[in-house]
Amino acid sequence: MTGFAARKGQGAGHVWAWDIRSVNGKGLDLRLRVPEWIEGLEAMIRAEVQKALGRGNVTLNLKLARDEAAAGAMRVSPVALASVLGALAEVEEAAMARGLTLRQASSADVLGFRGVLEADTGEADTAPLRAALMVDLPALLAEFGAMRAAEGAALAGVIAGQLDQIAALTQAARREAEARRGAARAALEEALARLRGVAEGMDEARLAQELALIAVKQDVTEELDRLEAHVAAARGLLAEPGPVGRKLDFLMQEFMREANTLCSKAQAIALTRIGLDLKTVIDQMREQVQNVE
Repeated sequence: MTGFAARKGQGAGHVWAWDIRSVNGKGLDLRLRVPEWIEGLEAMIRAEVQKALGRGNVTLNLKLARDEAAAGAMRVSPVALASVLGALAEVEEAAMARGLTLRQASSADVLGFRGVLEADTGEADTAPLRAALMVDLPALLAEFGAMRAAEGAALAGVIAGQLDQIAALTQAARREAEARRGAARAALEEALARLRGVAEGMDEARLAQELALIAVKQDVTEELDRLEAHVAAARGLLAEPGPVGRKLDFLMQEFMREANTLCSKAQAIALTRIGLDLKTVIDQMREQVQNVE
């Protein structure tokens, strides 16, 4: 099921922006784009999303930046400081070897070297930031779930309307089948009379049996009964509170099977047209069902 939600937050010296979106999928395919330097964050987010969602191709993005209010906090980089002091010692030693005396570098001089003084990103201990993010995540998932629920309700309305169309077409097919019953009987009797006229000594019992089989093959009562049962089952699934996408998807196959059989048995233009209309509506409904969790 498609859905989207976005949220901004701040805490632990950082500001962030979430966004999560999904399109339909048979299972849950989760893609996370989160900062790798926050230890354990991806695994924790994945676990929470899997609890909240059961189906869909889901992408979650997290953009993180240092809070401007804390941008003035600085710290000395031990690695850069050691490198600068080592270089100064090497220069002083080389100068002394040539009899030169250099002015002693002050602490301000050392701090002025690139990389010695840097913004304190707080990455040494990411636990507070991770905790702040995980506190904010449920609100994002709640907004996302609400949007998916709203779309689900809209889809339910569309599918319910399509079920009404199928029910109406099924009733029209039943009326048409009943109307053609007399014509079909007359056609069979006419065929029987022709056969009797051209074939002397014909086995009447065998002939009656074959004609009965033809009549059975043209009878669409069972197909129409099953279509009505499928409509009732689909309406029941739409009323259920939990995920029903897989069940509806299976039911679509059964709908199409009955419509195909109806068309093959039709033996009449009007009934064939109804069968084709049924297949069109069922195919449209199947496309919508693909978006149901």
